[in-house]
Amino acid sequence: MSAIRRGKEPAKASKRKPQRVPTAASLNRRMRHTEKKRSAILEAALATFSQYGLHGASIDQIASRADVSKTNLFYYFSNKEELYTSVLSYLLDLWLQPLIAFTEEQDPIDAIRDYIRVKLEFSRDHPAESRLFCMEVMQGAPLLLNQLQQPLHDLVENKVTVIRSWIEQGRLAPIEPYHLIFSLWATTQHYADFRVQVEAVAGRTLDDPDFFQETLTSLEKLVLDGVRPRN
Repeated sequence: MSAIRRGKEPAKASKRKPQRVPTAASLNRRMRHTEKKRSAILEAALATFSQYGLHGASIDQIASRADVSKTNLFYYFSNKEELYTSVLSYLLDLWLQPLIAFTEEQDPIDAIRDYIRVKLEFSRDHPAESRLFCMEVMQGAPLLLNQLQQPLHDLVENKVTVIRSWIEQGRLAPIEPYHLIFSLWATTQHYADFRVQVEAVAGRTLDDPDFFQETLTSLEKLVLDGVRPRN
């Protein structure tokens, strides 16, 4: 009797589920999650760098503080230097917000008064961060030089034009705009960058509400009396 060969049954074609196109809502959720995670890492890095500096801080410390794994952290930032630069850029953006607000339509005295208050509040609330930025600049800003040479330079040039317009309109005393901006930076950030010296001399810091108000009132008088138009 001839042998009957049984062939194998043909394999069933696998049914692949069509890939679902993500909805706008799911994409928005994913973007919010990504931004939240990135912000948490930046906040942790800011606190860690402010405490230990670039070379003293470690990725392990930052990841632990942000409650993420090192692998997850490196998904957002390729190395410690990139994270450090991002932190400094973030600080610079915060500090420049009051200056960005300068427009020709504003009353110059009100604009400068608001600037002094906001910058002094920042020095009170973020002294360690201010010192971190100061140290980077004192070392020649090796990781932030491009940011200072281009975006910051362009912003200051724009605001110099605004200040000159105020002067031409007779709304501000004839002063050199660059030195006005430099003086505003120096006087407000001094109380953060030289906090130890201020406390050693005055016995108080901006954390003391009375000393904060005293400092604010004094700086306003010193600066605003110098820039008011002369009759």
